[in-house]
Amino acid sequence: MNLQLHKPLAFFDLETTGISIGRDRIVEIAIVKLTPSGERQTKRKLINPEMPIPIEASAVHGITNDMVNSAPTFKQVANEIKQFIDGCDMAGYNCNRFDVPMLIEEFGRVGIDWNPQQAKTIDVQRIFHIMEPRTLSAAYKFYCNKTLDNAHSAEADTVATLEVLEAQVERYPEIGNTIDSIWKIAGEPDLVDYARRFILVNGVEVFNFGKHKGRSVAEVLKQEPSYYDWMMAGDFAYNTKQKLTEIFKRTYLKKG
Repeated sequence: MNLQLHKPLAFFDLETTGISIGRDRIVEIAIVKLTPSGERQTKRKLINPEMPIPIEASAVHGITNDMVNSAPTFKQVANEIKQFIDGCDMAGYNCNRFDVPMLIEEFGRVGIDWNPQQAKTIDVQRIFHIMEPRTLSAAYKFYCNKTLDNAHSAEADTVATLEVLEAQVERYPEIGNTIDSIWKIAGEPDLVDYARRFILVNGVEVFNFGKHKGRSVAEVLKQEPSYYDWMMAGDFAYNTKQKLTEIFKRTYLKKG
């Protein structure tokens, strides 16, 4: 075993009804506990979220409402899970931004105080991003095996980007070689504004920041029209204000 551990390390992953920490719920948790001796102990549970699983979420993780109907609720398994990870450091992929706060939220709802800050939490995605630079120069070297001279010269960067895409199409035939096929793989269909202050969820524009995060923009504007004025006067991108105004006009035209 390459890892040198002084205490168990619990790798974990969650599948959920969605991506809102405050609103969504866990439908599956899997934990692999690695002990200092190298032994692996696994715990995996389907969980009844006590709310419908959206079709879009099921399409991602394959867990349906029927599969969790007879599963225990999080409240019923919370103590068992906490006992399994007590005394462990934690690890996961993108866990610091999603899995850890989601698990804290679920524990909190059932009155259990779980504080992973008392342990060390390793986010494997962060190591990946630190150790493998995400720059154009790094991509040019990786895909084209060339050194990008004059990096940050607009023309050099543009030519390198063209060559990287051509190399990606050759390297990954599964993405196809048309713009439509590539966009299906790498596009962002949930994009509303380029600053990502709003995103599409089930075809509805929702806030992606602040106190209304996860809520329908139109519904907030109906209930709190002054929020529109606050954003329009604030330091938000032009494209964000443009999209907000479109939603505002659409909302009040419908209302009228």
